[in-house]
Amino acid sequence: QVRLVESGGGLVQPGGSLRLSCAASGFNVHNYVIGWFRQAPGKAREGVSCISARADVPYYADSVKGRFTISRDSASNTVDLQMDSVKPGDATVYYCATDTWRQCSQVEDFARRGRGTQVTVSF
Repeated sequence: QVRLVESGGGLVQPGGSLRLSCAASGFNVHNYVIGWFRQAPGKAREGVSCISARADVPYYADSVKGRFTISRDSASNTVDLQMDSVKPGDATVYYCATDTWRQCSQVEDFARRGRGTQVTVSF
């Protein structure tokens, strides 16, 4: 049974850093494309970052490129999102997601996702 559980969300000041983590079970994160999207209430999903299956090729949305870093740890079966230089526009719910056939550019449409973790940006 595929399960994704996000953690690490919380309050961060503008310009600060936060690290989100996604614990996966029921599959090996190394063998599947996996990533993060975010969605604010009433708004469309926005792909944030993704890492390809086996090849470890990262994908970043233009809005986070140079600020966010995705990493995958096969030993712990987790995928992390390091968020640096956080902006107020980054505040929303972040979801970890995976898929069996879609590509990283479609991360916001991935079939399986967790319940999300809230990121709040404020002084």
